[in-house]
Amino acid sequence: MPAARSRVTVVALLGLLAIPWSVQVFSGRDATLLFAWGLVNTSPPMVTTLPEFLFLYTRGLPAYILAWPLSVGLYATAVASVGIRWWTGGEDRRVTAGVLVVAAVAQAQLAWGFSLQPSRVAWPVGSVALVAVAAVYYWVHARTPGKGDDGR
Repeated sequence: MPAARSRVTVVALLGLLAIPWSVQVFSGRDATLLFAWGLVNTSPPMVTTLPEFLFLYTRGLPAYILAWPLSVGLYATAVASVGIRWWTGGEDRRVTAGVLVVAAVAQAQLAWGFSLQPSRVAWPVGSVALVAVAAVYYWVHARTPGKGDDGR
């Protein structure tokens, strides 16, 4: 059973790649969905990867947009922490949970920045999902250091 819980935790963590971290709606009809891997525009329909966005489109953009790659970097740190656990058995769940929560705060900052623009609303879906994963899979372990899925 401990291994099954560990697999569920990894699936939940990697599942964060499949949901939009921020949803911006313009004038009630056009939308942009920001994922950890890139963004999807609805009008015109197009996909831009995060590396493409960073290296081609960041000149002259507001600073709050940089919260997106920051949160992705923090998320990658959480994934690396879980990977370390799988290879060495040495994950500190408090670190993983903390990094996920900080990534959620960065995503909330991004949504807030977008929401301040006229005719635009942004929802920090990723913030909710990141905190949910941290709470459901890590909060119990963060309160009891040294206790892993295997009870050690």
